[in-house]
Amino acid sequence: MHVSDDDGIRTITFDRPEVRNAFTPDAAGELAEILAESDPKEQDAIVLTGEGKAFSAGGDIESMAEREENVREAYERVRDTLSRVVHEVLTAPVPVVAKVNGDAVGAGMALVTAADFAYATESARFAASFINVGLIPDMGGTFLLPRLVGLRKAKELAFTGELISAEEAAELDVVNEVVPDEQLDIRVTELTDTLADQPTHTIALGKQALHENLGKDWREALDYETMVQSQAYDMPAHIEGVAAFLEGREPEFE
Repeated sequence: MHVSDDDGIRTITFDRPEVRNAFTPDAAGELAEILAESDPKEQDAIVLTGEGKAFSAGGDIESMAEREENVREAYERVRDTLSRVVHEVLTAPVPVVAKVNGDAVGAGMALVTAADFAYATESARFAASFINVGLIPDMGGTFLLPRLVGLRKAKELAFTGELISAEEAAELDVVNEVVPDEQLDIRVTELTDTLADQPTHTIALGKQALHENLGKDWREALDYETMVQSQAYDMPAHIEGVAAFLEGREPEFE
């Protein structure tokens, strides 16, 4: 994969088009390391996309065939690679945007569900295709997919491995929006421009609270929300936002 930085937007491009950007353990580990470096002082957003005609075909089947490992070794490998990628996406202090330029299947679809935003081309297709190689959804799939699409639909996708269209993915909230193929770059740039104008540190706090509260009792969630909001009150973005409102101007967030 290769990484480019342009005016506060870091783009990570999966660059194995000959295998439809399938993930090897090494590639997943590299992606996790890059995501772990995200810094709201340096970036306003991270964009994930694929080279060629696919976003990602998921796990590399050829590398699966070459593995010789016991259950413990498999656990450690998945924990330190695929699971770590999702951990870094969910905890990244900047928004992570999936720019789905083509098919996203298996771990590729799971990565899309983990992103904070996802936009797809009309030609993209999606599948939780783990079952086709005798596996359950990983890369956060068993946690995130039912929260987006509902438990029964998640079971249907996970247990059949069926491909769904980009339009159905949007209806299920797997992606935010579907756009014509030639407009994907434009639409994602519109989003990242908007995000760049917002206070990145405050977005980080909001993302943290939303994710932390997913599994909490409502009483715990309210308490955690109050704690995080009290931090936001003490940040420069809040002071600037209030001042801009009172002065009748647009805020200038850092």
